[in-house]
Amino acid sequence: MGGNPVPIPTKNPDDRILCIEDLRKSALKKLPREVADFINCGSTDQITIHENTTAYNKYRVRSRVLIDVSKADTSTICFGQRSSFPLGCSPAGIQGLAHPDGELATARACAKKGVPMAISSFANYSIKDIRSAGLGVGPIKHAMQMYTLKNRELEEGIIREAERQGCTAIFLTADSPVLGVRYNEWRNDFRTPDGLGFPIYGWDTEKIRKQTHDDSFTNITDDSHNWARDIPWLRSVTNMEIWIKGVVTAEDTLMAIQLGCDGIIVSNHGGRQLDGVPATIDALPECVAAAQGRIRIHVDGGIRSGTDMFKAIALGAEYCWVGRPIFWGLS
Repeated sequence: MGGNPVPIPTKNPDDRILCIEDLRKSALKKLPREVADFINCGSTDQITIHENTTAYNKYRVRSRVLIDVSKADTSTICFGQRSSFPLGCSPAGIQGLAHPDGELATARACAKKGVPMAISSFANYSIKDIRSAGLGVGPIKHAMQMYTLKNRELEEGIIREAERQGCTAIFLTADSPVLGVRYNEWRNDFRTPDGLGFPIYGWDTEKIRKQTHDDSFTNITDDSHNWARDIPWLRSVTNMEIWIKGVVTAEDTLMAIQLGCDGIIVSNHGGRQLDGVPATIDALPECVAAAQGRIRIHVDGGIRSGTDMFKAIALGAEYCWVGRPIFWGLS
């Protein structure tokens, strides 16, 4: 999908990257263990992160034959711009873990391939720099990922900057009142490596390294977030589209509709938050049925091939997003 791959000759067959699994294996050879654990692991017993990918294997494609595919077109519209195929780069934070260019490289790649990108509020580069990197290659749409913050002034400032730089939508991450219980981060005492900052929050590397990843998240995010307070507040401070990221139930789909949100992303945070929730491909049909066409529905989590994307679209998603493959590619 999105154009045929172009094989690059190599003398070592083990170096050939022909699929996402090859990309993952190649990345694991280069990444330090604690970094690989941070990227690849989920919360507690790793049930949801595992099922996000394996659940796709339960669904079968009813193939049709003798169909003219000579003019097949995988392009679609996302955020008002034509996208080469229905895949975007999810808001994945700390991409500098995998490559010095981090989010800048991802923005350039997305612009080159004609797909949108969501900017994590924990990016290692500023919104302006990320937008500029992409626009230097070609037209690109960006969404701005947000958490509900204890500091409303800071939250509004990030929104205003995203607007100034031309972002199209807010992806409000709604499944993270606190950080998921990630045993690997505790065992490794994971801290963002020296030299990487969070400029969107105004944090330099010295400030970040003084606290664990878990503590830094707890200190800034507001665990009293709720539908009735936060969606109307967002509407009062921005004209950007408002999307709710982290929906896995019909009930929350209906809440998003009731409060006039522009869309939802059926997501379980890549299995990194509450373990034991359904795989997103399994949650998708419930959300689609509840929506009855009244709200746009995207999906992320475990998508590793064009076939996975096809299944998600067939089950009612409008668009698909991926996170971990970004890190593997950067690595």
